[in-house]
Amino acid sequence: MAASGAGERWVGLAMDFSEGSRAALRWAADNLLRAGDQLLLLHVIKEADYEQSEAILWEATGSPLIPLSDFSDPTVAKKYGVKPDAETLDILNTVAKQKEVMVVVKVIWGDPREKLCQAINEIPMSCLVIGSRGLGKLKRVLLGSVSDYVVNNATCPVTVVKPTTEG
Repeated sequence: MAASGAGERWVGLAMDFSEGSRAALRWAADNLLRAGDQLLLLHVIKEADYEQSEAILWEATGSPLIPLSDFSDPTVAKKYGVKPDAETLDILNTVAKQKEVMVVVKVIWGDPREKLCQAINEIPMSCLVIGSRGLGKLKRVLLGSVSDYVVNNATCPVTVVKPTTEG
């Protein structure tokens, strides 16, 4: 699936549609992505909503790879239980055009820490970019940091992008 051709890289980006993940997307666009890359957005949903989506079909394996053009359609996104925001879709579409990058999305259900590491093993990525929520030390210990876990357990290089502070 992700056979590595000349110059073809699979760059993973953990995306939860938060400001932190948009910052990670902007950082990847400015510093990492180049023409011909495949940008794989990994969106993990903790609990599947069987009433509102077709999650039951894909819960074990995650969704198939969804092209950005399809994912931008609200009815397609809803089918997978995802509600992408307009700002993120705008950034993704701009990056795809300006950087000549193919963007695909994979929706996965389960614990984000485990599922992101699992996806890295299943779809060989050159690297993964993940945003940080900027939790303090105590909250990070109590809640567990997804980025800390992924950095320590992923089988590819991981870049953690901290949110920018306005001011």
